[in-house]
Amino acid sequence: MTDQFERNLQKYAELVIKVGINLQPDQQLILRAPVEAVPLARNLVIEAYKAGAKYVHVFFSDEVMTRIRYQYAPRDSFEFFPQWFADALTSMAKEGAGVLSVVAADPELLKDQDPELISIARKASAQKMRAFSELLGKDFAPWTVIGAAAPAWANKVFAHLPEEDRAPALWDAIFHICRVDQPDPVAAWKMHTENLVRRSAYMTEKQYVALKYSGPGTDLTVGLPENHVWMGGYGKLPDGTPFTANIPTEEIFTLPHKDRVDGVVRATLPLNLNGNLVEDFQFRFEAGKGVEVHAARGEDVLKKLLETDEGAVHLGEVALVPQSSPIAQTGGLFYNTLYDENASCHLALGRAYRTSLAGGEHMSEEDFSAAGGNDSLIHVDFMVGAPEMNIDGVWADGGTEPVFRQGEWAFEV
Repeated sequence: MTDQFERNLQKYAELVIKVGINLQPDQQLILRAPVEAVPLARNLVIEAYKAGAKYVHVFFSDEVMTRIRYQYAPRDSFEFFPQWFADALTSMAKEGAGVLSVVAADPELLKDQDPELISIARKASAQKMRAFSELLGKDFAPWTVIGAAAPAWANKVFAHLPEEDRAPALWDAIFHICRVDQPDPVAAWKMHTENLVRRSAYMTEKQYVALKYSGPGTDLTVGLPENHVWMGGYGKLPDGTPFTANIPTEEIFTLPHKDRVDGVVRATLPLNLNGNLVEDFQFRFEAGKGVEVHAARGEDVLKKLLETDEGAVHLGEVALVPQSSPIAQTGGLFYNTLYDENASCHLALGRAYRTSLAGGEHMSEEDFSAAGGNDSLIHVDFMVGAPEMNIDGVWADGGTEPVFRQGEWAFEV
């Protein structure tokens, strides 16, 4: 690798620790990463200890071994997930440890594997990790998800390039999208997140009762619960310390009312679902429930996802991203939700973030549900934005005003 690459890798790691996790002195850090990301992981550990970390707990994974399990493990073993691992992460998160996840998934890792086994394994993991996921969903501990280039992922994204150029091209894209190539990435990110915070505050103040989506294959009304909160840029811990959950992030988001979604919506980008690509798919919703789904590819995998639990067929997030976002402007498809969701307006099936409803993190499950919040073992984003997309905010009296026009914000802040 070149000296410039090494400098960018260090700047990327510094950005993630300072702006992503915003690691504080004497704080622990959980780092989960694929084996392909060892060079980045080492830089992250360096920056964490420079920031005063008490200890960095590193957990590496290997996709090849994941595929081996599906090829050779007994069928009845897929309901197992190690309790010790879930307990360890939950315990550390309760103590306020930062949680940093590096993703570099092969978009087609499990394309030839049994969808039923994939569904069973996903559900087993989600059930055992539920307490951990709920802590993060309530912003009890700082958490950040970032990307790292890996050969299998790069081969899919940059298939048109010579093989030896693909991973470097993906790294260059990651550095550009994450503003690492700017003179002061940390300052650039703070300016960017403040803009998202201003847009979130504007939308929260509006308190629309619904959003009306109109676009190619989409005619959808998404009800919004009373006292919903738009979020974006950064989240805050209970003590007010900020952190950035996704790097990159270009979205502002809130929760929909789980029982007030009606119409049809067509996905505008493929969805990478646990190593299976789902393409050209559409949902029809009635009274909040997804009652019909069709996909040109991966329909069986998508339907298995919807069978996870009762909340899996309802929406848990609505997010707004302009077509002018740096990721959308690359004109490419990343086959990775972290990147593709920040190139497009999107919705999410499943669990809502408690912090998207005023006081939601302190509500009982019953009260949160009564207020319109959805609960599920899953939270899966799918992209619906397009240059032709128009979105209107709907008032209680039925009046409307533009929020998006032709894929871009219809207001300035």
